[in-house]
Amino acid sequence: MSLVQPVNTALCLEKICESNYQKLFRLIPNLRSFDKTAVGLTQNKPALYLEVLERNPYTLTIELSHCFDQQLSEQIVPAVKIRIYLDAQLAEVLRDIDRPAVDKVYQNPGSLVEIRNYKWRLNYFLQKWLDHCLKTEYRFSNGKFSQVAAVKPL
Repeated sequence: MSLVQPVNTALCLEKICESNYQKLFRLIPNLRSFDKTAVGLTQNKPALYLEVLERNPYTLTIELSHCFDQQLSEQIVPAVKIRIYLDAQLAEVLRDIDRPAVDKVYQNPGSLVEIRNYKWRLNYFLQKWLDHCLKTEYRFSNGKFSQVAAVKPL
């Protein structure tokens, strides 16, 4: 995942989650308003697909991914599942397509250091991926994946 390993992962994890929250809302300014799905398009880049998985008063769980083929059933990666804490303004990765959720990897709650390191690596990946996405100026709109999958980027 990443070769960078901070000395104080607890502090760095919190800072990355704060940063990821801010970057998500810069990338998708109207994120709270999407009901179920949205698609972000830009020139000459694969579409970004957003799916709202769960909505609660203080949290939002989404999946964000690229689709690298015209048909949505093919190559949906990285399929990052993100829990957004609206009140605390934090965004935390729960899992991605290649890595399972933390509770599936570390079933022993005594593995606190390993759990924190695993979470840090997941969120560090999201931070770098969001940086990449922000450089491409995606524009999001409501839409069903099947309707937009056939639409070519702007």
